[in-house]
Amino acid sequence: MAISVSSCLFPVAGLGTRFLPATKEIPKEMIPLIDRPIIHYGVNEAVEAGCRDMVFVTSRGKRSLEDYFDRSFELEQALKNKGKGNLCEEIHAISRMASFSCVRQPEPLGLGHAVLCGEPLCSRGYFGVVLPDDVMIGEPPVLAQLVAVHEKMGGSVVALEEVPKEETSRYGIVAAVDAGDGLWRVTDLVEKPSPQDAPSNLAVMGRYVLSPRIFDLLRDLPRGKGGEIQLTDGLRRLLQEEPIWGVVYRGRRYDCGTKESWLRATVSLALEDRVLREIVLDALREEGIVEPIVNEGPVVE
Repeated sequence: MAISVSSCLFPVAGLGTRFLPATKEIPKEMIPLIDRPIIHYGVNEAVEAGCRDMVFVTSRGKRSLEDYFDRSFELEQALKNKGKGNLCEEIHAISRMASFSCVRQPEPLGLGHAVLCGEPLCSRGYFGVVLPDDVMIGEPPVLAQLVAVHEKMGGSVVALEEVPKEETSRYGIVAAVDAGDGLWRVTDLVEKPSPQDAPSNLAVMGRYVLSPRIFDLLRDLPRGKGGEIQLTDGLRRLLQEEPIWGVVYRGRRYDCGTKESWLRATVSLALEDRVLREIVLDALREEGIVEPIVNEGPVVE
């Protein structure tokens, strides 16, 4: 059976200024979240959704992204020599996750422009888009939830999340008709509307399944807010030609776009691990933030 969505695009050309000075030489997407870089989570999600071709839209200074998903013979051999065969296999498996390609975004002209830069590698059919700042954990994976809707309903699909009305100015917001069971037929999209102008509180989050037709529409698009080519504007044009569905995804989103949200995500994921949870709680007890657990033990007569 043919894979309906075989390619996934990752816009990773940003400078990561919110994480400076760490991101002076290290791409923001390579900052660790527990035991692997942020980008690993998005790639793994795409693989689990059936994608086999990963396309990174990069910029200068992002070479370590390519290196991470390439094979490291020297490291593997060193691990073998030290008797760490299991760790060697884990490292080798990273390069076998999928096929990886890179294309440059020559200047920062917005998300729509980043998607357009991926046209040479994603124009064969419907393709996924993952914004790696949003680490999404779901069962099934969030991108797989979108692919399932595309396979059933056709058209493009976006991930939706209900946000507080006062926060609509932070997101792209949809106007939509309820199709039941968390599925919405999108009728319009607005980029970062004020609460009084927002058509709903359904925000588009960092997962998409898009028609290759989006490339032609983005190419002819005038620049929008901030002088950038907005993906939201391209999707509004796409609406005139094919349906766009919105899925209120099942799962949890960890925002890693700022130092504060990344720290919260790190702590949250650590608390879900039995060993790491105790380390976090021990540190909080040492700082007097959490009351220590008093274990009096059995009373000895």
